[in-house]
Amino acid sequence: MTEQLPDWLTTIAYAIMPWVVLVTRMPWIGIIIQLLFALLAVLVAHRIGTALLLRLTAPLPFSRRLVLYGHRAGGMMVFLLLAQVILRNAPDSLGGIAGARQLDALGLIAALTWLGVRCVRAITHTIIELNPADAPDNLQARRIQTQTRVLGRVAIVMIILIGSGAALMTLPGLRQIGTSLLASAGVAGLVVGFAAKPVLGNLLAGMQIALTQPIRLQDVVIVQNEWGQIEEITGTYVVVRLWDQRRMIVPLQWFIENPFQNWTRTSSEILGTVLLWVDYRMPLEPLRREAERICRDAQDWDGRLCLVQVVEAGQHAMQVRVLVSAGDASRSWDLRCRLRENLIRFIQAEYPEFLPNIRAAVEMTQPAGA
Repeated sequence: MTEQLPDWLTTIAYAIMPWVVLVTRMPWIGIIIQLLFALLAVLVAHRIGTALLLRLTAPLPFSRRLVLYGHRAGGMMVFLLLAQVILRNAPDSLGGIAGARQLDALGLIAALTWLGVRCVRAITHTIIELNPADAPDNLQARRIQTQTRVLGRVAIVMIILIGSGAALMTLPGLRQIGTSLLASAGVAGLVVGFAAKPVLGNLLAGMQIALTQPIRLQDVVIVQNEWGQIEEITGTYVVVRLWDQRRMIVPLQWFIENPFQNWTRTSSEILGTVLLWVDYRMPLEPLRREAERICRDAQDWDGRLCLVQVVEAGQHAMQVRVLVSAGDASRSWDLRCRLRENLIRFIQAEYPEFLPNIRAAVEMTQPAGA
């Protein structure tokens, strides 16, 4: 039969025959060759498919970000799936095939976990990019960013936990150890439960903060008598940037269990006060007119309120409160300082005699026998 074949076909048959004999005697070489061909096919398809998907999803921000973030994990997952098919078709009597299948299964679970984490990050970053917080009226953007960041971190933690659990459940030895521990080591389970309580508490607190939003990114808060802004919300703690550029690290659960002040809960507008002590003879109308003039000239005043009232009558002087409004806490602070300085300068220049005075009555008594 060989003599009837063409010369070129005979040459190819003689060239392939040693490889066929080698593969027949050593099955692992055939499996490795199949895996190499699968890897090559996946690399070619990955390069072409990624370029095509990026071009098709150019006007779609979510889809494009998913392709950019998940194409490597997706390619790895496809290759491991093909490898699983190749290994499953190999004979069960082949030495080391069970370990190779187990290793490929673990890699496939890791690739799925990696793909899930990358997809969550892609969605998170896209939502944040579409809702920038640098706009003047950024309340809605800060609300969306807070929910997205916290829920994204919670989702990533859950994906990693599920992936780790699935990977451990594929290992018979660890599965038996885990079953025996659950069946007999009740005390150890209680210890682990108590040890994990802070982590689980912060995780649940993070979900509650994301849904109810008592705090958001860039909110102005008073935490333990410290004024600052919410700079970062992680999965376990909150970073508060204080007014003097210090950073206060507060656990998430603390915001659920303790009261605190949020100055920008519904809006950033705020009222500020300036307190002055003056003599009882000080006329209030000139002081009101001067306070209104200072507010009109100040860029930090939002034009809503400028009110001068006597709020206390002491033994030696009366206390005057100037109530002013501003767009946010920083502007309110600058406006109050400016108002206080200019009103003191006004009283010193126009009514210096009406600054607080302490009066004393001196009685001249005549010595006895004079």
